[in-house]
Amino acid sequence: MPLWVFVFVILTLSSSSHCFPHPPLALRMRRYTDAIFTNSYRKVLGQMSARKLLQDIMNRQQGERNQERGARARLGRQVDSVWAEQKQMALESILVALQQKHSRNQE
Repeated sequence: MPLWVFVFVILTLSSSSHCFPHPPLALRMRRYTDAIFTNSYRKVLGQMSARKLLQDIMNRQQGERNQERGARARLGRQVDSVWAEQKQMALESILVALQQKHSRNQE
């Protein structure tokens, strides 16, 4: 038998699972529970990040709506103040005209 065949057989047999015992059951269970915990933890982190992203999007949209409402409210107040000023000027001009008419009638 050639030497390389002998070495190959020895290497094949030494690399098989028969030469090395399985890790103890406690170690395998600990690794299994660690893997379950890690997977569950990753799922929870993924859900939390998705929830945060959704909240950010909703808050951004709500902020845009609030800005639009605020702009409309400011515009409404500006229109109201312009209307009030025009109304006051019109009343003042009517009052001046009435006073002038009244003063002419008394003369």
